[in-house]
Amino acid sequence: MRIFSPSVILVTGGAGFIGSALIRYLINETNIHVVNVDKLTYAGSLHSLKSVSGKPRYSFEQADICDASELSRIFQKYQPNAVMHLAAESHVDRSIDGPAEFVQTNIVGTYTLLDEARRYLDSFAAKEKENFRFHHISTDEVYGSLGKTGLFSEESQYKPNSPYAASKAASDHLVRCWYKTYAVPVIMTNCSNNYGSYQFPEKLIPLMILNALEGRPLPIYGKGDQIRDWLYVEDHARALYVALTTGKVGESYNVGGNNEKTNLEVVKTLCTILDELVPNHPAGICRYDELISYIEDRPGHDHRYAIDASKIQKELGWIPTETFESGIRKTISWYLEHLEWSTKSQGDYQRERLGLVNEVTT
Repeated sequence: MRIFSPSVILVTGGAGFIGSALIRYLINETNIHVVNVDKLTYAGSLHSLKSVSGKPRYSFEQADICDASELSRIFQKYQPNAVMHLAAESHVDRSIDGPAEFVQTNIVGTYTLLDEARRYLDSFAAKEKENFRFHHISTDEVYGSLGKTGLFSEESQYKPNSPYAASKAASDHLVRCWYKTYAVPVIMTNCSNNYGSYQFPEKLIPLMILNALEGRPLPIYGKGDQIRDWLYVEDHARALYVALTTGKVGESYNVGGNNEKTNLEVVKTLCTILDELVPNHPAGICRYDELISYIEDRPGHDHRYAIDASKIQKELGWIPTETFESGIRKTISWYLEHLEWSTKSQGDYQRERLGLVNEVTT
């Protein structure tokens, strides 16, 4: 197996949830210089990188991936030999209310980044191009919805059902095209649902934790029987590094946690652990699961996602280290210890429901 050894990695979206976990891993576990390129939208927080921000191998550039001139400047300044592309609008509910931003960032932004990488590579000698990688990080949602059985593999047909999923599917196709047409050396990964520390409170797990502690309702879409495969974010960060350094150019790898759970199971597990860790319940309840409520389902809600991660496990040797039970306990403990971060990070978002299709912005 040929090992690719980058010295400088440009990470887009590094102030986001998965991006910041990846940067913390790269700074703490490797000798690579990491350049974080992030626009710092509502979900981006440099606080999640406080532990590494003072390191000499960490640099930050506030920039929009849709800005070609800024990307060109950054490429020339740092001379990276790898790009790990995580910058994206990622919340399905927000994509229903405002699909235009998802098209702009996830499609136009990916195109702009790819083309700047191509221009940058044009100055390389043929042999030098072999020592460059463009790693595109995507989602299992591009495959659509599964029935009661089966798993998504790298060969699964794309059938996106939300504006978010469609925008990520389009970006995947652009990456593949830039490899086939322009010979940009790419690696692609598609992951299942991530969870862990520093996740923006609009997502299911942090939203439920914060609401429960305040005695607010725990809203479950439909019957709560939607199934997701849950992947601990630090396991994912390690998988991304393995894929970048040992993956085959032009190949795609699915990354999953082998932890299928219904949304209702996830929330009930959270409640049980909170009953143990925070037994002083809000007024009016004796158990946190008394706060569970059922609301109208999300439009076009996919019923089941499940990842076949056998390719990355067999070919690259990566396996997840956290079960859902161990990872969720670590996650809840982290939020309990960092409530100030959670409340500050939500900004203008007050944990209201999004994605009702009452008003679509374009």
